[in-house]
Amino acid sequence: MSKFGVLVMGPAGAGKTTFCNAMIQHLQNTRRSCFYINLDPAAETFSYEPDLDIRELITLEDVMEELELGPNGGLIYCFEFLLQNLDFLSEALDPLSEEYLIIIDMPGQIELYTHIPLLPSLVQFLSRQGPLNINLCAAYLLESTFVVDKAKFFSGTLSAMSAMLMLEMPHVNILSKMDQVKDMVSRKELKRFTNVDMQSLQDDSRDEEETPSGDPSATNSMMSGGSFKRLNQAVGQLIDDFSMVSFLKLDVSEEDSVAAILSHIDDAIQYHEAQEPREPKDAQEVDYEDADE
Repeated sequence: MSKFGVLVMGPAGAGKTTFCNAMIQHLQNTRRSCFYINLDPAAETFSYEPDLDIRELITLEDVMEELELGPNGGLIYCFEFLLQNLDFLSEALDPLSEEYLIIIDMPGQIELYTHIPLLPSLVQFLSRQGPLNINLCAAYLLESTFVVDKAKFFSGTLSAMSAMLMLEMPHVNILSKMDQVKDMVSRKELKRFTNVDMQSLQDDSRDEEETPSGDPSATNSMMSGGSFKRLNQAVGQLIDDFSMVSFLKLDVSEEDSVAAILSHIDDAIQYHEAQEPREPKDAQEVDYEDADE
């Protein structure tokens, strides 16, 4: 029997825990079961108490104090320790039925999603390739305020693509905190960010190369800007070449927005296919014939 889950990821401050809270509230409103897991050993407060909390196994504060490690090194140690004690997860998740949506709230350190192979090992254990047999997808959150600074947006998009390539699992990429930019960016311009139209964004970001006279700092700024512009163009071309990343818009204050994101997650993990019987083949063929007519 398959289980279903979502790994909520993204940089620090992207609103991951807030999104988890909004999903839990929506699931409760629709009378749907969920199981909330906190895998951030540095987390402190929650609106909804986790059903399973990594801090019951290990905390970042204890690791930093006992091993004299910094925050990043301590976090890596915590995840290495978790991988050595995976029964902590399996004992809690084995009894769950397919009716549950398992929500896994991840820490925000970007190293976990780029070059350190800890998360791929965890995903392999949790997913259908491992003993827990969870239909798992990733929800990667990026702050919508990044659209105001195109260099930041390019960097954030590249980090999302890096996570997609590293984890090799279905991904739903999300621009969070949409309420913060609704008065800054028009709906037409925002579409270029959600569909990641790099060519259009790069054309739009070409500034006039005029330097105020007698201001040497402005000259240095212009030279630096030219270098970063070429770097942004190279990054944009890389993203275009792969053409993998697009974003959904999220405003956690609107339940319809949360419901729309959740529907994309359900599609990615094939939740509804497991809950509802498939139509007979003959009926499907009739539907296709009607559609053609």
